[in-house]
Amino acid sequence: MAEIVVVFDFDKTIIDLDSDNWVVDEFGASDMFDQLVPTMPWNTVMDTMMKEIHARGKTMQDIEQVLKRAPVIPWVVPAIKAAHALGCDLKIVSDANLFFVETILEHSGIKDCFSEINTNPSYVDDEGKLRIRPYHDFDHKCNNPCPPNMCKGLVIERMQAASLAMEGNNNKKRMIYLGDGAGDFCPSLMLKEQDFVMPRKDFSVWKLMNENLQLIKAKIHGWTDGEELQHILLRIIKAITTIEEKQILSAVDHSKFQTIYSH
Repeated sequence: MAEIVVVFDFDKTIIDLDSDNWVVDEFGASDMFDQLVPTMPWNTVMDTMMKEIHARGKTMQDIEQVLKRAPVIPWVVPAIKAAHALGCDLKIVSDANLFFVETILEHSGIKDCFSEINTNPSYVDDEGKLRIRPYHDFDHKCNNPCPPNMCKGLVIERMQAASLAMEGNNNKKRMIYLGDGAGDFCPSLMLKEQDFVMPRKDFSVWKLMNENLQLIKAKIHGWTDGEELQHILLRIIKAITTIEEKQILSAVDHSKFQTIYSH
């Protein structure tokens, strides 16, 4: 079953909010954050906010405790555990940062389910401040609505190239991509006909895909909440590995995007 790769976004796909906003809000630093956002890239804003939070006397332990209170979407943890138990290769592609993502995954008991976490690097400097750096160092040339610090499409292309290099023409890996934001549109474009994309309904990526259906090769299955995510994800995994595959493939009609995967 390692022939199935499941790639998760993190914010608003595993947890039910944006982890950056959550930390800033919990430390009462929203006013400064809101002033900085129009003046510099988001990734740089978060690095600056970590300096500010440290200057206010907050420690890494304080940040960790705030992250542990972040609400995880109900049903998503069991869905992740089930997909992992079925032998799928699970990966994260997130525009958050490594400390935030690993802390929440560890606290939720699912960090070991993931073979790979692709996100903005972070580290603790000599003064005890959390520093956040860009994943792509503001140098990617993508024309899609990706933030300057991370093109998730490039990450997916790297995964695809690694599979091709390892297995050549025998590569049978199928990818399932789950996300919600505008930054999840670009990786959706990289998916092949045999792949699946699961956009969160009525979020930014859903709107972008709905407006550009002719560009999407993968089968589209929208979801609204964690229960629906779990149901659809596990059905797709089952469909890939059983005779249900023909049924699920024929059920997808891009001309009826709003009613995809009714059940």
